[in-house]
Amino acid sequence: MEQCLLSVHEAIKQIDAEVFVVDNNSRDESVAMVNQKFPWVKCIANNQNVGFSKANNQAMREAQGQYILLLNPDTVVAEDSFEKCITYMDMHAPVGGLGIKMVDGTGQFLPESKRALPTPWVSFCKIIGLSSLFPKSETFARYHLGFLDKQVNHEIDVLSGAYMFMRKEALEKCGLLDEDFFMYGEDIDLSYRIVKAGYKNHYFAESTIIHYKGESTKKGSINYVKTFYEAMMLFAKKHYSSGQASLYTSIINIAIVVKAIQSMSIQLLRNSWLPIFDFCFSFLGMYLIKELWENKIMQDDSYYNPLFTYVFIPLYIFVWMCCSLFAGAYDKPIRPINILKGLGVGTLILTALFGLLPNEFRYSRAIILISGVWVTLSFYLNRYLFSKISTHSLVFENNEEQKISIVGSLEESRRVLTLLNQAGIQFYFSGFISPTSSAQTPYIGDLKEIDSLIQAFKINELIFCNQDISNKEIIAQMERLPEQVNYKIVPIHTESIIGSNSKNTSGDLYAIDTNLKIGSFAQKRNKRLFDIAVSIILLVSIPLALVYSKNFIQYVASIFSVLVGNKTWISYATSKEKSKYHLPVLKKGILDNTITYLKEEAIHLYNLQYAREYSMAEDIKILWKKRNLL
Repeated sequence: MEQCLLSVHEAIKQIDAEVFVVDNNSRDESVAMVNQKFPWVKCIANNQNVGFSKANNQAMREAQGQYILLLNPDTVVAEDSFEKCITYMDMHAPVGGLGIKMVDGTGQFLPESKRALPTPWVSFCKIIGLSSLFPKSETFARYHLGFLDKQVNHEIDVLSGAYMFMRKEALEKCGLLDEDFFMYGEDIDLSYRIVKAGYKNHYFAESTIIHYKGESTKKGSINYVKTFYEAMMLFAKKHYSSGQASLYTSIINIAIVVKAIQSMSIQLLRNSWLPIFDFCFSFLGMYLIKELWENKIMQDDSYYNPLFTYVFIPLYIFVWMCCSLFAGAYDKPIRPINILKGLGVGTLILTALFGLLPNEFRYSRAIILISGVWVTLSFYLNRYLFSKISTHSLVFENNEEQKISIVGSLEESRRVLTLLNQAGIQFYFSGFISPTSSAQTPYIGDLKEIDSLIQAFKINELIFCNQDISNKEIIAQMERLPEQVNYKIVPIHTESIIGSNSKNTSGDLYAIDTNLKIGSFAQKRNKRLFDIAVSIILLVSIPLALVYSKNFIQYVASIFSVLVGNKTWISYATSKEKSKYHLPVLKKGILDNTITYLKEEAIHLYNLQYAREYSMAEDIKILWKKRNLL
């Protein structure tokens, strides 16, 4: 939001404009930030999420301008974007709505910049994948109008809700956003009504904006599928004849079922295919090891009974896989050391438990050790083969540091370099690049030489200082430079470095409080596993708690509140004041992690350190220290 408004401020300097921000009851202090840093913005703060349409209508009803722009907060506009749009609209009176060329955070063109009306045929081609198979076909690829040149202005049907530049008189004739659409579909509906009111919608290719949120961000979500296609049905019932609407509804209902099944299947496979292969390969190997051991060592092909084969071998594999999960062997990207740690710990646990088993169940410690070697090899082999088959599903960790260069004035570039070091980012600094042609030491070159500099220094990430280089120039460089280069932007007078290295993520952030372990998927999982493990142990020890617990009812209630996920055992230290650091949200803690003698500022730094250096071992230490509070 902050970066977006800074870019808007630069884009309205030569325009008589008013800017509205409508906040749908967000919890990230957006309203306070807008009021403090952008007093010229008219901020409307809703006490509940009223949806995209109703929120935008609130501002549009107050807006006085000849033109009205709906703009997403995860965008960056060029300094002349609005002026160019106004000039184009002034010269083309029949145009009621104008879309714009959009790129994602990697500089790649976003196809939703230009779209056709989702007629039954267009929707059918999109749903069954014909538009993807024939992306340039005028017959099959109408959904994103792939046959139209993205570098040329065109008449289109549908504007993207991320950037809808509209003539106010057109809105007065066709009406505002339909509030029956809570999210998705409202841009299609309004675009269609603009055309029905006698105007045209155009795609404008003469200016480009960044839209960090790529189109595939949420398409794996079943909720997205349901919400999106229900919006399409609402559109069909509203605008198509009964026959067309029935046909469209049938297609959409089929799409919902197909997409939901597809979504669940993909999600299930994504989460389980690697463990399934690990189990199958491990079982096959252990079975062969058992057969060889029976025939070659014991010389008795019935030495091991079926219980060993069909119960104990799966149990051994289960222990190895659980230890691997804890160690991060299933995290992405793949870290070979995590596999070794998990399986090594699993082998130690199994050999230790072997001695505790009754004699009739002590089959062979040697088989456990040999199988441990085989399971380790099979885990590595699975990951290696699948990483070669599909680089999108599995990628080994790249230990090569980011080679970063900063584009900006020396003073600002040095400030950014300090921010990077404070954020704890692992990187190799390739050097400063001058935004002007007067590049002298310590610059390694200037912006005109950037292609050669990227090649010579093998730079894979550029950070642009917005204070010294315009959004227009940044966007132009993003569109032009090689795909393997990532980009970040440092907005003017901020402590954050913003960008996106993937079209599937809404954005990445480098800041002093963002490189935090506790925010990673692996540590979130470990924290949850820690909570469950502690809860189970305490649940088993309830008889002891009857004697030793100060408040038995509270003790039991705490266990169950953590088990169901409402609370966590250890959270941040309690503070009376709001922290200036944007830490990942944790559930309320059962045990108070506060150090009583610390002042407020020290508590905030303590919480930052806890988040940055989090490990399961740290929670165990705190739990032991605070055990008397149970």
